[in-house]
Amino acid sequence: MGNFDEARGRAVMRLTPRDNVAVALRPLKAGETLTLDGVAMTVDRNVAPGQKLAAVAIAKGDVILKYGAPIGVAIINIAPGEHLNAHNVETNYYMTQLPSTSSAV
Repeated sequence: MGNFDEARGRAVMRLTPRDNVAVALRPLKAGETLTLDGVAMTVDRNVAPGQKLAAVAIAKGDVILKYGAPIGVAIINIAPGEHLNAHNVETNYYMTQLPSTSSAV
């Protein structure tokens, strides 16, 4: 099955082309196989709409990108289709780490 099933609608999407995560657009069932941008992924658990899945293989230490922006770092290797959560992603991107946009006066 691909990313679109007429009976159930589109399954997942990337929010920007740079993202290595996909967002569930409908409930996904454990074991369901999808294809996104030519990458096959098997959903590892039931996933609710709005939840994140790995869109590609993500290596331990890789930055997780959503909306084209870093949202965390993989703390283990993550296979395409795995649900992203606190067990495999460390969120360490806080406002204090953003570059300053003000200029010196």
